[in-house]
Formats: sequence, structure tokens, C-alpha cells
Amino acid sequence: MAKKPNSKATPESDVQAPLAVNAQYIKDLSFENPAALSNITSTEESPSISIHIEAQAHNLADRSFEVVLRIQVDAKRKDKKVFLLDLEYAGVFTIGKDVPDDYLRPILMIECPRILFPFARNIVASTTQEGGYPSLLLTPVDFAELYQRQVTQEQQAQQEKVQGKETLQ
Repeated sequence: MAKKPNSKATPESDVQAPLAVNAQYIKDLSFENPAALSNITSTEESPSISIHIEAQAHNLADRSFEVVLRIQVDAKRKDKKVFLLDLEYAGVFTIGKDVPDDYLRPILMIECPRILFPFARNIVASTTQEGGYPSLLLTPVDFAELYQRQVTQEQQAQQEKVQGKETLQ
């Protein structure tokens, strides 16, 4: 015997997801390969590679935010640039109304970048490969640690600002 659909709202239907991914996209991608042929055919030592990763969040509306994960890769051999990759990979996220405001920033700066990272990592790998180099596979990133460092830096800057005002008075 088939059951009739319940027309009354159930408690589960009123619950909003704590975090929803609305979209993901490449916001900006730049790959500079200044001396491609000489770099690719070079038998010299491997280049030194420096990687810089940061996350930023911007409010779009009410509880919707754009989170941008920026990855910069600079490869050099001695003093010569091998390649430079600059990627901004973004996502639009909506945070549920049940999530307290105190949790917004940690979610935006830890959980959202954690969701975006595997996709950005894949773009970095395929871009370096298409540039004629072995795929650059980024190691996983501890976004909680990055967030803690950022909070610590902000607190230190705030203390220095307060101490600077005290010395002026």
C-alpha cells in the first residue's frame, strides 16, 4: 500500500545546511614561461620553487561570501626565472543562519579554502604540465594553522597600534 505524501512541513525541511557551495571558478590565472625552450631542454639542476598561499573572504549578501584562494608559484634556477604561476580560485558559499556569527570567520578562512584547495591544486598541476614541466603537485595545506598565524599577526598589529597611541599621549 502506497503512503500519501505528507503535506505538512517536517522539522528536517526547515533546517538549512550549515555550509553550501554555490559556485566554484577560476577568477584569475597567469602562467609566465619566459624562456620555455631553454628551460625545458635544460639539463641543469631542478629549479628552486617558492609557493605562497593565502585566502580572503568577501561578503556578497547577507550570509553569502566569495572566498578566494590565491596560489603563487615562483620557480627559479640560479637567478633566472623558470616560470611564474599566479592562480586565484574562488567559490561562493552560503553559511546557514543557524551558524553563530562567531564561527563565520573560521569557517570562511579554514573550511571554505579546504574545499577549494583540491580543485586549485589540480589547476596548478595541469598548468605546469601544459607549460612543459612535470606536474607540480602541491602538498596539503593546514588552513587552520594559516588562520591562526593570521589572527596572531592581527593581534600583534593591534597591540603595536595601541602602544603607538599610548606613546603619543
